[in-house]
Amino acid sequence: MIAINNLSYYIGDRVLFDNASLHISSGDKIGLIGLNGTGKSTLLRLINGNYQPSSGTISKSKDCTLGYLDQDLLSFSSEDTILQVAMQAFQEACNLQDRIDKTLAELETSYQDRTVEKLTAMQEEFERLDGYTMQARAEGVLEGMGFTTRDLTRPLNEFSGGWRMRVILAKLLLEKPDLLMLDEPTNHLDLPSIKWVEQYLKSYEGAVVVVSHDRKFLDSMAEIVVEVSQQKLTTYNGNYSFYLEEKALRSEIQNNAFANQQQKIKQTEQFINRFRAKASKARQVQSRIKSLDRMERIEEISDTVAPIKFSFSFEQKSGRTVCELNNISKAYGESLIFENTSEIIERGNKIALIGANGRGKSTLLRIIAGTEPIDGESKLGYNVNLGFYAQHQLEALDINQEILEELKQSGSGKTELELRSLLGCFLFSNDDVFKKIKVLSGGEKSRVALAKTLISESNFLLLDEPTNHLDMYSVQILIQALQQYQGTLIIVSHDRHFISQVATKIWYIEQHQIKAYPGTYHEYEYWQSKQSQTPVMNQSKTSKSKKKPPKKTSEEHRLKKLKKQLAYTEELLEKVESDKAQLEQQLSDPKVYSEPHSLQEVTQAFEKNEMELNQLNQKWEEIAEQIDQEES
Repeated sequence: MIAINNLSYYIGDRVLFDNASLHISSGDKIGLIGLNGTGKSTLLRLINGNYQPSSGTISKSKDCTLGYLDQDLLSFSSEDTILQVAMQAFQEACNLQDRIDKTLAELETSYQDRTVEKLTAMQEEFERLDGYTMQARAEGVLEGMGFTTRDLTRPLNEFSGGWRMRVILAKLLLEKPDLLMLDEPTNHLDLPSIKWVEQYLKSYEGAVVVVSHDRKFLDSMAEIVVEVSQQKLTTYNGNYSFYLEEKALRSEIQNNAFANQQQKIKQTEQFINRFRAKASKARQVQSRIKSLDRMERIEEISDTVAPIKFSFSFEQKSGRTVCELNNISKAYGESLIFENTSEIIERGNKIALIGANGRGKSTLLRIIAGTEPIDGESKLGYNVNLGFYAQHQLEALDINQEILEELKQSGSGKTELELRSLLGCFLFSNDDVFKKIKVLSGGEKSRVALAKTLISESNFLLLDEPTNHLDMYSVQILIQALQQYQGTLIIVSHDRHFISQVATKIWYIEQHQIKAYPGTYHEYEYWQSKQSQTPVMNQSKTSKSKKKPPKKTSEEHRLKKLKKQLAYTEELLEKVESDKAQLEQQLSDPKVYSEPHSLQEVTQAFEKNEMELNQLNQKWEEIAEQIDQEES
């Protein structure tokens, strides 16, 4: 369908692609990955025809249609409703609908057989184009993107750039081009919408090429991963997890071959130097010289990025209770966000606040930070030093400062080398650190603000979408740092891999209340799937009395939560122990041992199960001990 052969592309003296090749077939689901600046977005623009190759060819099959989601579309505006914008995907059917309406109006005043025949033909064509279902399909896709039914009649211009991008994405999906190219489609989506798009793309009939830094998204929808690295396009026939394993294997094989070849070259050169002056060995020496000249040299594979480690530090340890939310309520006009809800944040909690946009996640962070007026009480505990990263924190940056100087003046006490190392984690390398903040893009300013927050030596961090402008490498560095962080943490994020690696507790907002799940994101998803299978109890049985229960003390509240947490952990233990029994049965099956690949998979699953079981047992013991202490 699309054939890229020997593609080269230069920006001035900089080489982005050098004799790169790639073939995209109908139905391919491709994840396009690579470090920032390697040319992923440029490749999409080259395929789309926005740019022309310096050399090589990009050819497509006849009648192949392209659809391209570009971040530049954020500025798109229209007075049309979002439903009307989405339905522009059915332009041919919409034009036909207008002609049918005019013909019907004509028949009201002048009935003619010829006009009736014309109308019948148009209606048949309209049905062939699925015109009678186009509005329902447009509404379904928009609602899958997170819009409410009431939103559909609102003008596009009333929405923010991120929500407008959702409408453009909906229009593209409805157009159903043969090749759909999406540049960071999850950047402006919340968790439910990401899952919806994920499922839509998996069943999409055409080919899809997605640039994304969302590892979970790529794992779910991509069947092929193409890496942009060292001016080449390298294909891996699997999802992102397969790519990581396969790349490590290929690198090991190539480096072994490189080492063997280097040893052979060394031995050959030693022979040549030793016998060069001996006439009796002249023929053999010349033969070896020629063999070295003809030898196709194997390149050594080394990491394209130098390893960087970053860790948090703070001197002041907080008290056991970091923050108390007591009967908080919040509304914007008639829109109610929270109603008389309470929670306690304890030292060491690593909480992920998840859910659909518009539920109040960012508002809750501001309430905890003390910057949002509320009814009720939000109270920080003893010795709490709060660090807050959010989009509005960009206002705190001095735009006339250089990036490095801005971090130096944050009062962290870190050396210039440490600060430059940190900035490298957030994609500022070499002379980039001397750029003035006023010349940076919005995404670059966000990364500077995040870096400032992380070196603030806070023992309580609030992070609102910290991975939005980071590549996978930087996200992994942040994950490692947050895993080792000894303080307390609340993150709002739609990156499921990030959440699953960092959070030990999940918060979500439901019916204007903060709900807590005492476990990891993986455990939460499993619990949610079980909850959705549980039949709803008869309301009459659950609402015998309208009398409000008495308010609980913080000790009673904590004890109730611990017992609930213990019950969840026991449920998960049963599931993991059941999985272990099945894996043990597979390991005792001779057929598994006869297939090395299957044996490796089962063994890895068993080891992962053992680790999870140990963690759950340890968690059960810790919770049980806390309950004993609370009750005594």
